[in-house]
Amino acid sequence: MAAPTLNREILRLAVPALGALVAEPLFLIVDAALVGHLGVVPLAGLGIASAVLQTIVGLMVFLAYSTTPAVARRFGAGDHADAVRAGVDGLWLALGLGVVLAIAGSLATPALVSLFGAAPDVSHQALIYLQLSMWGLPAMLIVFAATGLLRGMQDTVTPLWIAGIGFALNAALNALFIYGFGWGIAGSAAGTVAAQWGMVGAYAVVIGRLAQRHSASLRPQRDGLRGSAASGGWLFLRTVSLRAAFLAIVFAATALGTDELAGWQVAFTIFSTAAFALDALAIAAQALIGRGLGAGDELFVRRVLGRTVAWGGWFGVIVGAAIAALSGVIGLVFTGSPEVAALVQPALLVLAVAQPVCGVVFVLDGVLMGAGDVRYLAAVGGLNLVPYLPALAVLWLAHPTGAIGLMWLAVCFFGVYMLARLATLAWRVRRPEWVTAGA
Repeated sequence: MAAPTLNREILRLAVPALGALVAEPLFLIVDAALVGHLGVVPLAGLGIASAVLQTIVGLMVFLAYSTTPAVARRFGAGDHADAVRAGVDGLWLALGLGVVLAIAGSLATPALVSLFGAAPDVSHQALIYLQLSMWGLPAMLIVFAATGLLRGMQDTVTPLWIAGIGFALNAALNALFIYGFGWGIAGSAAGTVAAQWGMVGAYAVVIGRLAQRHSASLRPQRDGLRGSAASGGWLFLRTVSLRAAFLAIVFAATALGTDELAGWQVAFTIFSTAAFALDALAIAAQALIGRGLGAGDELFVRRVLGRTVAWGGWFGVIVGAAIAALSGVIGLVFTGSPEVAALVQPALLVLAVAQPVCGVVFVLDGVLMGAGDVRYLAAVGGLNLVPYLPALAVLWLAHPTGAIGLMWLAVCFFGVYMLARLATLAWRVRRPEWVTAGA
């Protein structure tokens, strides 16, 4: 495959994937905007409920990342029926996990809300929203797995369309239920759950036709479920280590002070926004690496590796330059406070310098996921915390405050942690063990 053709392949997968990724947080933005007009108390309740839901959903994202390479390998090997079957097994696993989480989460909702220690009226609003939203968890997990199936089949356009339609349906139903029917915060939860199940219905039609076209069974296969669970389990452990890193940095920021915590939220929001585009590149790498390994084309796999890493690095340079140029005004945009803007600027400059590293890390993560090298990713997820957590402990003991404290906080995360991830991932891709060809 010539270089321009490979570039087009990467763009063909990455650009729609970026659109679908951006659609996901828009659900929460719409909920927050509509609920916010009900008052401060419902909005605060939504904040608590969203924190719980995002944690659960974030831990379950492995359903997409484990399904994509499993399907892509079989697709690359030319066995499209088996590729669809592998994805269908992922869907059944998602449904089973979703039902268990919905039941357990519904029963645990009062206890989960009480952990935040909010005022009774805020807790009541959070309880209403979270209790209803738990019944959307099976739909959310099925959407993850269905998205992974289509990505593995080299289709990122259909998930973009479904995500866009789901976003529009979510906004319309929220407005109708909250204000038209007068359901308050319960209407927001009901609208979002209905939109999520509507997306499942759309995926059911698409995947049903796909299965019919390739004569693939829609019944669960025991071996397939076992394989999906094993792969997903390793990726779950990797996700746990990432969540531990995120929680640790928030704990450290909280210890430095309220202003520093607010400043860190600004810096981390910019980091998360840039990560969307980098995740889109990682998704393209997953799909193409899995397809290449399934076809037994090691040369293609190596070329995808080199090209996506280069794209990740250069995109990091561009984004880093933009962040550096805007570092003096980003804090003003978020808070309108010159003091906060000055506080956060050094941390944003650290983030800007680290962006090329972040770009390469995200792409390498996607490459190894695409190769199905999930045990390694789980193992080094814990290893990456070894230099990072002591660095945070030193920062906590030194307790620097103000802009300097926030800058060193950024150094710990964007420097120590991301460099540890770069080292462990780069070491792996330079070795031959991850390149295992075959379906």
